[in-house]
Amino acid sequence: MIITRRAATLGGLSLFAGTSISSSSRAEPGAIAGIGEGLEEFALATDAYVYGYPLVTMEMTRRIITNVAAPVGTRGPMGQIIKLRQYPDASFRDVTAPNADTLYTTAFFDVGKEPWVFSIPDMKDRYFLMPLLDGWTTVFEVPGKRTTGTGAQTYAITGPGWKGTLPAGVKELKSPTSIVWLLGRIYCTGTPEDYAEVHKLQDQCALVPLSSYGKPYTPPAGTVDPSIDMKTAVREQVNKMDAVAYFTLLCKLMKDNPPAAVDAPQLAKFARIGIVPGQDFDASKLKADFVKRVPEIGFDRIMLQFKVNKDVKDENGWFFTTKTGIYGTDYLMRAFITAIGLGANRPQDAIYPTSTKDAEGRKYSGANKYVMNFPKGQLPPADGFWSLTMYDSAYFFVNNPINRYSISARQNLQSNPDGSTDLYVQKDSPGKDKESNWLPAAAGDFILMLRMYWPEEKNPSILDGSWKVPPVKKVGV
Repeated sequence: MIITRRAATLGGLSLFAGTSISSSSRAEPGAIAGIGEGLEEFALATDAYVYGYPLVTMEMTRRIITNVAAPVGTRGPMGQIIKLRQYPDASFRDVTAPNADTLYTTAFFDVGKEPWVFSIPDMKDRYFLMPLLDGWTTVFEVPGKRTTGTGAQTYAITGPGWKGTLPAGVKELKSPTSIVWLLGRIYCTGTPEDYAEVHKLQDQCALVPLSSYGKPYTPPAGTVDPSIDMKTAVREQVNKMDAVAYFTLLCKLMKDNPPAAVDAPQLAKFARIGIVPGQDFDASKLKADFVKRVPEIGFDRIMLQFKVNKDVKDENGWFFTTKTGIYGTDYLMRAFITAIGLGANRPQDAIYPTSTKDAEGRKYSGANKYVMNFPKGQLPPADGFWSLTMYDSAYFFVNNPINRYSISARQNLQSNPDGSTDLYVQKDSPGKDKESNWLPAAAGDFILMLRMYWPEEKNPSILDGSWKVPPVKKVGV
């Protein structure tokens, strides 16, 4: 994981760890960051950078994913469902930290002008969830097996100011913003037979504007903008934006995607640097002597959260939080999750313990071999499913000879004589007799993520700390 661009900055950044920067903590960070006059404005600008990171990232993600004439692969026009027919592979770059356990059924759509109706077929007891995210990455509703069961369901997603009457049998789900991202996931074992079953379910999902509900509807072709960079990862594009471009886009987006009411005190401060919801950005209020440093320092603050945020736990070399999906005024946590796992679910739906170091605190390397041991009866307790995923240092899948990006119970894991289960994390095969338990590693640095969908809520549970992820131990080469 990229934690910072310059180690010399970290000392000052640790004082910037709160949601808002107090005046008493500004002198030293300013000196370290090389900001002379205008320190108050610099502090506000970095606060605003963190605050707006989810909305800007969501928009850049939307632009890339929807910049096609018709659904193809991982992309589809606005208002059209994208149906991933197989797991993403190592070339996938649209979203950081993808999973290889579910087939995504997704769509971006705009509810600013009228509601959209989303229909889900009978899932026949299969695990699924269809979280709906607003422009700020808040999961505002989660139809799915855990919350609404697996029977057929129909919803109208309405915009912030919409008022009206819906057809019988259609339930309203109100979005706080015009931008809505349906980030559906349907569990699939990955066999040809199960792929076929899930494809049938995906094909029965429907998304139409309310004005076309109950009528024949053919979605219009998407508009392709050749100026959009379709190759560079979204996170890289966002991080390369200069402060003026970043805040200009943020202010434009806030016109149709209003901040939450609880954000008012924070936003009142941003007016001093030209950021006012509903208005264009006033760049004249940003000081030229520090404006170039804002994105750099702002992103460093975001990525420092795994060390300083009290809601990020670090146990046995695994860090995780139960504060995903709904963030309130924890803007740093919201930005952090956006940076490392855009589209994260609510904790009741999924927990994502992540590890960058082994049991001895040493950074993972493909030059070494590792073992993760689960005692008898202590595999991850989850009512949905669990999996252990391998990522490179940028949170993308790793090429490997068996095309395995995650490992879970569907690999028919072999137990040891004492009933425990070992997972082998290494670059090369541990031998044919152990390959069922092998998670292929990157050649260089790598990151592990344990997904627990619908984590067990009663003992043992990761939600209350009664179950802990075991450490990953380096073994002899």
